[in-house]
Amino acid sequence: MSGRTLTTAELQVEGVLTDASNLTARVLLTDAAGEPTGERALYKPIRGEAPLRDFPARTLGRREVAAYLISSVGGWDLIPQTVLRDGPLGPGSVQRWIDWESTGWGPGAGLLEAFPDGAVPDGWLPLVQGEAADGSPVTVCHADTADLASLAVLDVVLNNADRKGAHLVRDADGHLWGFDHGLTLHLDDKLRTVLWGWAGQPLPEEDLARLGQLRVELAAGAGLATRLTEPVGDLPRDDTGGLVSAAELVALRERVDQLLADPVFPALPTGRYPLPWPLW
Repeated sequence: MSGRTLTTAELQVEGVLTDASNLTARVLLTDAAGEPTGERALYKPIRGEAPLRDFPARTLGRREVAAYLISSVGGWDLIPQTVLRDGPLGPGSVQRWIDWESTGWGPGAGLLEAFPDGAVPDGWLPLVQGEAADGSPVTVCHADTADLASLAVLDVVLNNADRKGAHLVRDADGHLWGFDHGLTLHLDDKLRTVLWGWAGQPLPEEDLARLGQLRVELAAGAGLATRLTEPVGDLPRDDTGGLVSAAELVALRERVDQLLADPVFPALPTGRYPLPWPLW
């Protein structure tokens, strides 16, 4: 899908995701004559964002786009193309739809699983212990794969406050994608994720290279720093009008600098709850 298609195609609402926290529609992309192009996207209008106690109002769509840009410019390629544009319900984020249905695997499948207690197979890292519906003990684990570890690094950079198992899919080619990044890039430490299995381990070498590349692009006046903070048309925001505020950009730089200075996965925090709810 070209950037021009996602930015300029007409959006025809196909249906609404009823389990989403904010208004989220799957849309068909149509040409000038209203004919479907065969491509789909996720559309999250700003007007459908639920008010939150700890995130500024009407900023979640902007954070979705900022997360995509950080993933793309840093070389992770783990977040589908996302743009900010107008749509049938007003301005919002529009993200390329990942076809996971044809794989036969649902979101999170093969990436986050619960195993009978004491029966964690090779290739999985334990996250938390719990109980199955019948009361039997289980261990919730995530897969120990290189691409998932790279996504865990990206989540630290983004300060992702909501990395659930259902926010992870593989496409028909096996490529890993993460989505739902509205709760990112906060000034305070908000990392809540199901990907804690590497805590305290060294960061992968390829991710250190990505972090170095990202830090160059985040320098004052560099391309990504400018794109993140420059005004975005007349779309609503309560402060500067950029995808992130100036203070949030500084906090982003500091997280990258910290990872480069101490290249290990962070330990679980002790002063707050570190997991999203629900896990899936």
